[in-house]
This record gives sequence, C-alpha cells and structure tokens, in this order.
Amino acid sequence: MQIEQIKRIYGKYSPVYDALFAQVFSPRIRIGLKRIGIGEGDRILEVGVGTGLSLPFYPEHCTVVGIDITRKMLDRAYGKKEKLSLDHVDLFEMDAENIAFADDSFDHAVIPFVISVVPNPERMVSEVKRVTKKNGNIVIINHFCSNNHLLSKLENFISPMSSKIGWRYGVTTDLLSNHCNLYIEEIIKKSRLDPWRIIHAINRK
Repeated sequence: MQIEQIKRIYGKYSPVYDALFAQVFSPRIRIGLKRIGIGEGDRILEVGVGTGLSLPFYPEHCTVVGIDITRKMLDRAYGKKEKLSLDHVDLFEMDAENIAFADDSFDHAVIPFVISVVPNPERMVSEVKRVTKKNGNIVIINHFCSNNHLLSKLENFISPMSSKIGWRYGVTTDLLSNHCNLYIEEIIKKSRLDPWRIIHAINRK
C-alpha cells in the first residue's frame, strides 16, 4: 500500500477504530509492554500510535513518543492524551519510514499492528533500529504469514483483497530476523491458536 492510500483508509477508520479493534489489540499490547520492563526515565517510541489505544498502558515514570502518518487517527490520540492527562506522552505526525529523530534517541520501541500496513517494512524497521539504543527492546505485534504451506498460499491469495481494507498478508518472521537483521529474543502468543504474534527483539546494532 502507498502512503496516500493508508491515510485515506485509516482516516475513514478513525471514528470507529477503537470500537472495532480495542478488545482484540489491547491485551496483546499489554503483553508486549510487559516484556520491555520499562524503567524510570526510559524513552519509548511507539510507531503507528493510531488513536492511542495503548497510551494508558504506559507507566508515568517513562516518556512515550507516539508517531503516526494519519492525522485523523492522531486527533483521536490527542483527545485521549488530554482526557486522561497523559503528560508523559508526546504525539507527532510522522512517516515511520523516515523518522525525524536522531540516532539512539529512545531506550525501547513498540510497533503494534503496523508492519503489514507500511509500504516498506524493512525500511521502517531499519529506521526504528537507528533511533533505538543498542540492546534496547523492540516489540512488534502483528499477524505473520503461516508456516503451513496451504495456509500460506491462502494468505497470499487474499492479500490483494485485504490491502483494500488496510493491511496485507504475506509478512513473515523471517523478514525480521533475516532481512531486517533483528535478534528475536522470543515469540509469544496470547493463546495457542492466536493469529497474532508478539515479537520481542533486542536491538543488536
């Protein structure tokens, strides 16, 4: 998908995004954040912060910087920040493939349900690695292509259709470990049959 298509689709989703996805996404985000072990004063980058579903889950003793490319989604996140007095949260409209922060700006990074949306996942992960400190935690939550041959073929078949509603199939965990050179510490599922995986990686620069 291209950037303008992403903005258009998720701009339309913004009024109903929480109603559609909060119950599904929130528990998995909580699990991912626990793997980080957020310390006092840590700076956390969240890529694709969207409507800010995850923002209440971060402890007040850290600083959270959320970025998203869709203004209408960010407007919802701003609303949560103000309503919940989340003074430790900053939000920016920004392209995840061109992150406007210096190298090693963050202690850790979180990428929830985004890697199958961006046009170039490898470029996005490279940027996240650049701005995250060496040995920082990088948590990626997403659906990944099945290792089962038949299921994989089905996912590839429906990917062009799924892209019309905001995401695509076909992204594999091998993309992260091989092409993106991420050191994967563990792969977690909320339950055995959960279609989403929580990737806990270490930024071995």
